[in-house]
Amino acid sequence: MANEIVKNEEATVASFGTAVNLAEVFVEEMDGLSMSFDRIKIPAGGGLSYEVPGDDPDSPDSVKEFKAVILYHHPISCYYKEEYTGGNNPPDCGSMDGHVGIEAETGVVKQCADCEFNKFGSAKNGGKACKQKRRIYLLREGEALPTILSLPTGSLSEFSKYVMRLLSKGKKTNGVVTKFTLKKVQNSGGINYSQAVFAVDRMLTQEELANIIPMSEQVKIMANKVEAFDED
Repeated sequence: MANEIVKNEEATVASFGTAVNLAEVFVEEMDGLSMSFDRIKIPAGGGLSYEVPGDDPDSPDSVKEFKAVILYHHPISCYYKEEYTGGNNPPDCGSMDGHVGIEAETGVVKQCADCEFNKFGSAKNGGKACKQKRRIYLLREGEALPTILSLPTGSLSEFSKYVMRLLSKGKKTNGVVTKFTLKKVQNSGGINYSQAVFAVDRMLTQEELANIIPMSEQVKIMANKVEAFDED
């Protein structure tokens, strides 16, 4: 029985944060190739299942919840002159840090804080024409490489509340296993959409943290090299 308990503890320790040097892996395997991680997608119209990568890249799995460690997260902004209808078309102006934007056509650099499209009232519905999102790098159980989840504007308030709850308890997002679910909500215009919901599943062990913290730092450094906006 004692041996069985030890095995279970070892399985838990190894479940998150396999000791992988991401920089070394990418130098060896991705030289000359574009760096792009798998994506987890939030459905449209109030759906309650995430689209997550599976064994078949052409047929992603559909799950109502999943658990992962948040390695790193940062704001991104996207502005489209015409109404965005989906697909992988790059925005007319985009920012990979939510602070400095670059116009796709001219290459002109703009400060997001001063931009007219980053002000309430610039959109038809009274909101901002430039949409704020958040890119989250996740590590799912048993995996060695991060996965990206792009949070739309409608999920930012829930994520902000979650981060604040963690900070109030002296925890950071990369110190816990987070459970991700969805709920159906309706905006002021009567349109249903899917909103991400976050909850703590458990705290990471010290052994897991020893692997997760260095990986978080590596992801933070290489985040600006990841293909921009291809998941939106």
